[in-house]
Amino acid sequence: MKTSQNTVLITGGSAGIGFEIAKQLSAKNNHVIIVGRNAERLQKAAAQLQNVTAITADVSNAGNVEILVTKLNRDFPQLNMVINNAGAAAFNDLLNGTDNFEIASTEMLTNYLSIIRLNEKLLPLLQKQNEAAIVNVSSIVAFAPSLKLATYGSSKAALHSYTRALRLALADTSVKVFELMPPLVDTEFSAEIGGHNGIPASQVADEFLAALETDNYEIRVANTEQFYRLYLSSPDEALKAINQPR
Repeated sequence: MKTSQNTVLITGGSAGIGFEIAKQLSAKNNHVIIVGRNAERLQKAAAQLQNVTAITADVSNAGNVEILVTKLNRDFPQLNMVINNAGAAAFNDLLNGTDNFEIASTEMLTNYLSIIRLNEKLLPLLQKQNEAAIVNVSSIVAFAPSLKLATYGSSKAALHSYTRALRLALADTSVKVFELMPPLVDTEFSAEIGGHNGIPASQVADEFLAALETDNYEIRVANTEQFYRLYLSSPDEALKAINQPR
């Protein structure tokens, strides 16, 4: 997949992984459209970038998505890359918690169902392009769940399965399907779940761009590759490893 002269939509593009990817893509002569729920944060992010359009929208809200898709079809008919990065995560207490259903509902809607909806609505536009890409941002916990993030891991496992199916469905089209699988990343988004122990978001962006350029469709960032190999050899050992105290 080419890494310049694209028109790229990035959800959750105002901070963290999304912002770092936006920064690198905008510097490589791509027009980047960043989407986020917080208008003030979004404008601050856009002010730090070149070749950027900021659109305030909540991709978990059906009405917002309809407005967003209409605007994209009208104003950006050349759109050829969608990076589904917006996410939600919270700690679980599966034994004593009283809000696991509410947490899971938010995570499943944001991390999985909303991505299916947005992809479905943008696929007709993407398929008009000579070369296009969908990038779904999942996680290392798609392979083995962390007990503290049990329902988050479930939403990312669902996204991983869907991404593989979507790649197969689009195999004979101009749309390539990538999955970006970071480990824990040090961002504001992950602060509540111990993000200070994670890798920099800039490293995720670096490895993503390198993999995109070589059509590496499953992008396992940093130690995610090593963990994936452990998971393949012994799912039980992988489960123990991800649940070791940090």
